[in-house]
Amino acid sequence: MTHHSQTSSACGDAWQRGFAAAAILFLLAALESAHAGDPTADSIWTETYAGLFIGSGLTRNRLADVDGFANWGHPGWISEYDDQGFAWGALAGSRFEFAGTPLRLEVDATFGDLSATSDQLDPQGRDETALADFQWVATARAGIEDRLGGVTLFATGGLAAARIDNSVTDIDFSPGMPPRMDPDDSFRDSSTHLGWAIGIGIETALSDDWTLRLDGSYLDFGRKTFYVNESGNDPCGPGGPRSACPYRVENSIGILRLGLVRRFGP
Repeated sequence: MTHHSQTSSACGDAWQRGFAAAAILFLLAALESAHAGDPTADSIWTETYAGLFIGSGLTRNRLADVDGFANWGHPGWISEYDDQGFAWGALAGSRFEFAGTPLRLEVDATFGDLSATSDQLDPQGRDETALADFQWVATARAGIEDRLGGVTLFATGGLAAARIDNSVTDIDFSPGMPPRMDPDDSFRDSSTHLGWAIGIGIETALSDDWTLRLDGSYLDFGRKTFYVNESGNDPCGPGGPRSACPYRVENSIGILRLGLVRRFGP
């Protein structure tokens, strides 16, 4: 778990979004170049493939205390919680040529120990804990590739989905009583989030049928707003209204994986 100031968070987000934009522009330009070839050329399906992979996932999560409810009197307080864990899964796809340019379509699913926590919502009391747990991640992508000698380089982009558990747990302390969870100042949401994915990779043939592959991807699932203090028994900040208080949560993940892929003929 790590925690950063709002300034460092903004710099990190700007770098991520810049990288994502550059990768997407590269992919779109490459696809446009392929379509600019012979418009009468037919698509040629060359092979299908399927494989398994192992790797590592780095979850990146960001919670904004919009009204300063947890960190009392500090509206917009940012908590970031990142963690790395083991990942594994499967992929399948097809390669084809369009106007002489090699392209691919691919789907995959990832599982593993992909969660992160933070106790910095209230950095003084440290009685509120945020959790983000990625139960599974899946993508459907299109990509372009280029063969250089004995290796193939590729870039992909497309849609992503993930089942994510987001929660905040508030623990109350009272003299003479054991600590207990305050359900009104806590929330838990388990839902499927939609987003986008980009990735780059390299692969090399081990034999006529088997390929070794290394790739990295970035997946972004945007932001959602969740509410605590649903009863409105407390103001959302000093002098604020007695109403439900929002937390704004952003989830993303980077995945690095090593795969063994079996190729099949058309």
